[in-house]
Amino acid sequence: MRGVLLALLLLQATSLAAAERVVSLAPSLSEIVLELGATDKLVGVLDGGERPAALAHVPSVGRYGNLEMETLLALQPDLLLVWPGSVSAAQREQLQGFGIPMLVLEPRSLDELARQFLLIGERLGRPEAGRRLHDRFVAGLEALRTRYRRNEPLPVFYQVWDAPLYTVGGRQIISDALQVCGARNLFADLDLPAPKVSVEAVLQRDPALIITGDARQLQSWQRWPQLRAVRREQLRVLPDKGLERPSFQMLAATARLCEVLAPAR
Repeated sequence: MRGVLLALLLLQATSLAAAERVVSLAPSLSEIVLELGATDKLVGVLDGGERPAALAHVPSVGRYGNLEMETLLALQPDLLLVWPGSVSAAQREQLQGFGIPMLVLEPRSLDELARQFLLIGERLGRPEAGRRLHDRFVAGLEALRTRYRRNEPLPVFYQVWDAPLYTVGGRQIISDALQVCGARNLFADLDLPAPKVSVEAVLQRDPALIITGDARQLQSWQRWPQLRAVRREQLRVLPDKGLERPSFQMLAATARLCEVLAPAR
């Protein structure tokens, strides 16, 4: 169903004039515009974390959770690139009321992300660039799947935060990145993007490896030596935040994830 919807969106995109004044309402979408070579069309961005140097000159329309509506409207955009979590439902409804065209994008898998390069490329008048990104991304994913395939997927607990304890659900793109690397998200059966779980649930499911972005968050697991990951010293730190930004750079971030998981074979 999602594939059919994307095909319809692509068909619609090709029938529309290319956008000339684009506001991106998520850092990952701003990166995709940059990767497509279309920064000349970017007239505003919503900030969240450090910007790429190539986007330093682009006006800000606020930060996550604090969209400056008047600033955005003054830029007179003819297209908004929207990540659903970057602006509230009320603000999205308000933007729709102004009649500004929107692309709402939230890939659930790496293959969906690849198809979004095609869609955004078409809408920004960069179809060839979108196709190149798509093809390189898909080829890179297939190479990673082949290299890191396991007969038995490695059960991994991906820790987002420790107090309270958060992980990623099965419909979150990081869960798919784990699968590409020959692993299995311990909580892939949960639909929420970032579900809160209990220590007891982790103990019951007994991961072979625990991974997080902060070494400090791993220390508390030493209190549970019955965990397979603790017993075998399979507690890992992922060194960067690239998996949290679904853009073309996520291919390299997924490769780094695979490298971190590989010694647990």
